[in-house]
Amino acid sequence: MKKKIPFISVLIFALFLTGCVYWIRAFQVYQQMSDFDKHFAIVVTDEFMLQFKEPILYSQDFVSLSRLHPSDDSPTADGRKWRYWFRKIDAAGNIIKPEIKFYSDLYFNKESKLTAWSFSSLFLQIAPPKFLEVSLRSIGGAEIDKDKKQLKANSALLEKIAADLPKKLTVVEALGAPLEIKDEPEQEIYIYHFLLETNQIEKGFEDRALNEVKITFDKKTQELTRMAGRFAGLKVSINYKKFLAEQSEAD
Repeated sequence: MKKKIPFISVLIFALFLTGCVYWIRAFQVYQQMSDFDKHFAIVVTDEFMLQFKEPILYSQDFVSLSRLHPSDDSPTADGRKWRYWFRKIDAAGNIIKPEIKFYSDLYFNKESKLTAWSFSSLFLQIAPPKFLEVSLRSIGGAEIDKDKKQLKANSALLEKIAADLPKKLTVVEALGAPLEIKDEPEQEIYIYHFLLETNQIEKGFEDRALNEVKITFDKKTQELTRMAGRFAGLKVSINYKKFLAEQSEAD
C-alpha cells in the first residue's frame, strides 16, 4: 500500500520540480534521508528541532519556493535565524485576542545554508514529536511520483511506533474553538485559520499568508488521527494512524 509522505518532503519535492539548481540540492537532501542518522539529528525539548549535519539547502531556496519572507530575521553567532509567526484569526481575518500563535524557526550558517528547523510547543499539540520523527524518517527511499507531485513509500516498510494520540479536549484547550466543524459519520474535522506575519510577500502570492489547518478527530475514541495544513505556502499532511504499531491501534 502506498501513502503520502508528509512534512519536509513537500519542501524537498517542490524544490525538486522548481528548476535545475534547486533540483540538485533538493535531490541531495532526499538522498540523505536514506541514511537518516548519519545526516540528521532530532532534539526535543519544549520545541522539536531537526538538525542538518551536512547542510545543503540555502535560505533563498525557501523564499523562491514560498514567495514569502520570514516574520523576523535576526543574526546568531553562527549565521542567521528566520522566525515565521502564525497567529490564529477569525472568519473576518482578525487576530484572535488573547492571541493563540505558534512559530517555526529556520537556522542558517554563515554560508546561508540551512542547519536546523524547529517548531514551537503549540505546533506540537497537533503534530506530536514522535509522529514528526517517524514521518521524517519515512522519507528515505520514498518513490517520486512527478505526475501527482507526491513522494510515496510502502506503508508496510514504514517504522511503527507505540504512542498515544492526542485527545480532542487537550488539542482544543491549546488551540481554542475552531472556525468551523465538519461533522462526518465517524469523525469530526476541526478547521482553524492562522495568518502568517510577514514583512514581504511577492506580488500574486498574497493568499499564501493565510494558513488553513484541518484536524481530524475520531468520534469514538476522541483521538486526533490526521492533521493537514498549509504553512507559508508549504503543504503538510500527516495521517497518524499509519504510524501506529498494531498493539496501539488495538488499544
